[in-house]
Amino acid sequence: MPDLLAIRPAAPADFARIAAIYADAVVTGTASFEIDPPDRDEMARRHAAVTAAGFPWLVAAADGDILGYGYFSLYRTRPAYRFTVENSIYVAPAAKRRGVGRALLAELIGRAEAAGFRRMIAVIGDSENAASIGLHAALGFAPAGVLPSVGWKHGRWLDSVLMQRPLGPGDDAPPDERR
Repeated sequence: MPDLLAIRPAAPADFARIAAIYADAVVTGTASFEIDPPDRDEMARRHAAVTAAGFPWLVAAADGDILGYGYFSLYRTRPAYRFTVENSIYVAPAAKRRGVGRALLAELIGRAEAAGFRRMIAVIGDSENAASIGLHAALGFAPAGVLPSVGWKHGRWLDSVLMQRPLGPGDDAPPDERR
């Protein structure tokens, strides 16, 4: 992990860097099924929607640079899903395999548990994304299924890998309905 990595809420000054990190994932990778990278203003709009709903959007920063970002939001909007969240993590190319994604995901898990959520879902683009699958597995996510060939990008069909992790007592007890 980079020295003095700080995990903190994203701020407006971070949106250009967040957009650049995501643009690399969109243009060169298969973690996202978007084809055209959104600009800074669109990333600011997405951030506003996530945080207005009460969810965290975090950045990992070191030496004055944003090395990655992550957030969680509702998995689905129907009421029965209200105790289940989905995470998203993106790491700058130069910061991959340095513990940035692990630090972000661990913080998101802790915040989701503290907020009373009971399950976190990861929808991972591309079954060949061993780094993301491995990261999630290392932090307690279990495979939940694969949706084969649901995306077309970079001239090939891509799978979506579903993984899930219980939060707090998981499904061993009823949730707190006051949440």
